[in-house]
Amino acid sequence: MRHLWSFLAGLVVAPVTWVLITLGQDGSGRTVDRWVEIGTYSTANLIEPAVYLGVAGILLGLVGTLRTSPVGPLVAGLLLVTPYVGMFIAPFTVLDRIPSDWKVLGDPLPLRQPVQDGTLFLIGLLLLMAVFSAQRWRRWPQPATGSEPAPADDDAPPPPSFATSDWPPPPPARSEPDTAPLTLGYPDLDTPTEPLPRRTSSESPWSAPPRYGAKPENSTDNR
Repeated sequence: MRHLWSFLAGLVVAPVTWVLITLGQDGSGRTVDRWVEIGTYSTANLIEPAVYLGVAGILLGLVGTLRTSPVGPLVAGLLLVTPYVGMFIAPFTVLDRIPSDWKVLGDPLPLRQPVQDGTLFLIGLLLLMAVFSAQRWRRWPQPATGSEPAPADDDAPPPPSFATSDWPPPPPARSEPDTAPLTLGYPDLDTPTEPLPRRTSSESPWSAPPRYGAKPENSTDNR
């Protein structure tokens, strides 16, 4: 299908380009000749022929550079080269077949001018050279629709063993001797303790103030 559309594009672009180039060349030539004749110039007079030549260049660029199909540039190139090649065989017959009394918006359309000065031959060869590009004969690469995983690369580094959210990564484990855990200094439950001194049942620890020394009973201080 793409070859068909490219064929139709080349079939239309060739004559349209011929007309646009004729209008642009004739308009530019007559404008410059007029400037030389009157000794002054106005660049606004070149806008119209420049538009004709610009549109012709865009059409030729689309047909000659887009990777749609080589049929379009092939057809357009052959159509543009044929009139000039016919000048080698029967020049008067070729010139008689080209109309010379056509007009566009009141301006004359000298279609013989691009043939006589070789402009069509030059453009036609450019389009024909675009056919020999190997890339134009290939289809555009299609995106892969399957969900097949990509083959593993042997030279690729192994994936990290930690998640991307765990940053910074944990430090590597060190081979250090075990240390004793910190404690509050309490003795272990299995450590035996000395028994506390027993109190007599008749004496309460709160019945009398503490005594700081034993004195004889007959001492005068106890009285």
